[in-house]
Amino acid sequence: MTRHSAAGGDGSPPVTVLSGGTVITMDGARQVLTGGAVAFTDSILAVGPSAEVLAAHPDADVVDCSGRAVLPGFVNTHTHLFQTLLKGLGDDRVLSDWFLTMTGPSAVELTPEDCYAGALHGCAEALTTGTTTLVDFMYVHPRPGLGDAVAAAMSEVGIRGVMARGYMTAGADVGAPPELIQPLDVALADAERLIGEWNVPGSRVAVGLAPCMSWTVDEATLRETRALADRSGALVTMHLAESPFDVAESVRRFGVRDVPFAADTGLLGPDLLAVHCVQVDGQDLDLIQKSDTKVSHNPCSNLYLGSGFAPVPAMQRRGITVGLASDGPASSSNHSMLQAMKFAALLHKGVHRDPEIMTAEKALEMATIDGARALGLEASIGSLETGKRADLVVLDMSNLCVTPVHAAVSSLVYSQRGDEVERVYVDGRLVVDGGALATVDEEEVRSRSSAAAAGLAARAGTDRLADRDWRSLVGA
Repeated sequence: MTRHSAAGGDGSPPVTVLSGGTVITMDGARQVLTGGAVAFTDSILAVGPSAEVLAAHPDADVVDCSGRAVLPGFVNTHTHLFQTLLKGLGDDRVLSDWFLTMTGPSAVELTPEDCYAGALHGCAEALTTGTTTLVDFMYVHPRPGLGDAVAAAMSEVGIRGVMARGYMTAGADVGAPPELIQPLDVALADAERLIGEWNVPGSRVAVGLAPCMSWTVDEATLRETRALADRSGALVTMHLAESPFDVAESVRRFGVRDVPFAADTGLLGPDLLAVHCVQVDGQDLDLIQKSDTKVSHNPCSNLYLGSGFAPVPAMQRRGITVGLASDGPASSSNHSMLQAMKFAALLHKGVHRDPEIMTAEKALEMATIDGARALGLEASIGSLETGKRADLVVLDMSNLCVTPVHAAVSSLVYSQRGDEVERVYVDGRLVVDGGALATVDEEEVRSRSSAAAAGLAARAGTDRLADRDWRSLVGA
């Protein structure tokens, strides 16, 4: 990739033009422009053929994107940044055992420094794989300041996103660590404080609300969450119908499945991002559709935990908005949306035995414009259109795995090996350059997170899970 700078000097913001690439706009017409260009400052000024865009911006800083794909940054609708420190410790367990054996005990020992280190590494990982916006579902708060640490790391690394301040208010009877259970008034007071600090005009980082899952909340938690969301305008997100255990516990506790329970308490609505929805039935889908509740699809973690697969094609046929997500690295092993796109495209073909039921194009929509719509941000991100924020990704499409390229979107979803991301801009700021972070030192980030991960595993006693026998077959 080559670039040249033209002299300016009139005091206006510098204009950058990404020229000569295959521009995958994700606009309403889903235009793919061969030899296209995008001009931007902190927002997008023009999208079109290179000659036209360059002529309109003769003083721009021009980046030659020949052999590259230029597209909107990916929107990851669900992850857990602190789980960056837990990779590889939870293999071969169902969700409830995974949480009670590994994730819960680890969460009890979290410190602000751990959360900062994990979030910094996780956001760096996300940016270098093309994600420019993410939702962090920060659901564990054994001590003060953890949400603050995550939001600070997100701000420092330069990503756009929501730090959803989570809480558990019940669940001790089924093994939720008491240290993670908070009085509702304490949790909501802290959430309201964070909303006041971060949800201000111009902030790239916002704060949302995240009641954790049906077996760790009660009716008052969801009703009060809805009330605070209505007052503050904050995004709400919750794990719903992720596993059979979630549904069974909701029936035991409340007499109904967890989606109807969320509906009965008023939680469902256009500002709710329902995560997983793997075990939903027809009534659940009716409620999600009628309320315009959005869904976050997490194929990699659903497979890793053996939870099943969400009926995403059925949701999409109903007009339900479905965004894509990586989920936390304790159950997906990384934050890569490139990986999530391929799994999403292939999973549904296989389980339905229908190669047409999910396309590469739809997987890319879920990772961009549908993800933006799931967060209520489709007016500002998710596609390359004039006036939207300049959140862009440039991918090198010239490696042996991707070439020869016949159809850019197909190659992007199915052929990539994951290291194609070359440049990333957020609000027009270059945050990844040549595949490396431009905002923080990667070596320092890795060193910091590795030390935090080792210390956390030792304190939680989960280091024993890494020292395990070779297992060709489990339970055989």
